[in-house]
Amino acid sequence: MQRMWSPWRSQYIGTFRKPKKKAKASLFTTAAKARDDDKHMIVWRSTHCFVIMNRYPYNSGHLMIVPYRQLADFQRLTADELADIMVTAQRAIRALDLVMGPHGYNFGANLGRASGAGIDEHVHFHIVPRWNGDTNFLPVLADTKVISEDIKRTLKKLQKVFKTARV
Repeated sequence: MQRMWSPWRSQYIGTFRKPKKKAKASLFTTAAKARDDDKHMIVWRSTHCFVIMNRYPYNSGHLMIVPYRQLADFQRLTADELADIMVTAQRAIRALDLVMGPHGYNFGANLGRASGAGIDEHVHFHIVPRWNGDTNFLPVLADTKVISEDIKRTLKKLQKVFKTARV
């Protein structure tokens, strides 16, 4: 791939910055405040964050870790929030290992709409279990993804492991 230097472009891109406005409550904030964990598919609550199932999973067991405090800017997370998110991620991966036995994981965040964040007003982190061969022709040719287990069943299994197992 060739690259072309075009310093004028940064001035043009800068004109697209949108003014900051107060975000309404995200669906994560609404779920956390509702205190109906089963309805909102919340797996685990920690001090500064919680674990929630993704309703539109990339794979079975797709979890998201969400800070309780709604903010769009990753850099505004406090040291306590960041530490709790990482400890919770470790706990979630251990729980997924016990319940689902994946071969690997994708772990990360899409920060901002341009990066692919569907809910860009509330920073959150994805943990996607992966299995050898879980990507095949269906998503590419048929725009279809096979999810191998009912999401409510996975929720119950993970809630039990988070509560009872030493993860």
